Amino acid sequence: MKLKLDIDPDIVAMMAAEVAAGERAVTAAMREAGTGLKTAWRTQITGAGLGRRLANSIRNQNFPRSGESLDAAALVWSKAPVIVDAHDSGPLIRSKDGFYLAIPTEAAGRGLRGRRITPGEWERRRGLRLRFVYRRRGPSLLVADRARINKRGQAVASRSKTGRNQVTAPIFLLVPQVKLPKRLDLDREAERALDSVPGLIVANWVESR
Repeated sequence: MKLKLDIDPDIVAMMAAEVAAGERAVTAAMREAGTGLKTAWRTQITGAGLGRRLANSIRNQNFPRSGESLDAAALVWSKAPVIVDAHDSGPLIRSKDGFYLAIPTEAAGRGLRGRRITPGEWERRRGLRLRFVYRRRGPSLLVADRARINKRGQAVASRSKTGRNQVTAPIFLLVPQVKLPKRLDLDREAERALDSVPGLIVANWVESR
């Protein structure tokens, strides 16, 4: 006696189709979660007033780079990690040399390419020497004597021979340390993205059928 068993539908084909559906679902879910987290971090950065440039430092990459996989993953990171982490953690900043931190006033202006100017750079660019002024209460100062304030509110060297409009302008505030305020909460958005993954997988799995 010869028996023949035919299974309809084909179980092997069904399982292969289900695995393929799972690969599509997981890959799509991780892409959505990664893109959503990137958008959330960028929105949080601009909302904190830290600018579009820093927000655009947030990038994401999907793995695998092409194709689909049950092991799909998404990586979200910043190309300016030190700056972003500082605003995310709110660290206490001290001078590396154990002296003062020089905080430029409005009269100091900006450094090259819009960066925060340093006392040495200010002296070189303005041609004036800075004088230390110690204060028992409040931050000490670096001031410029025989300066004038231009139309942009910045201190520059005075060319007056009579002393007209000359001022002693505070250029830097000197403090031993600065507590940077915590302006971001990136972990909160990361947890939300992580919590959304199971639901995204299920939704994409159903749609792929």
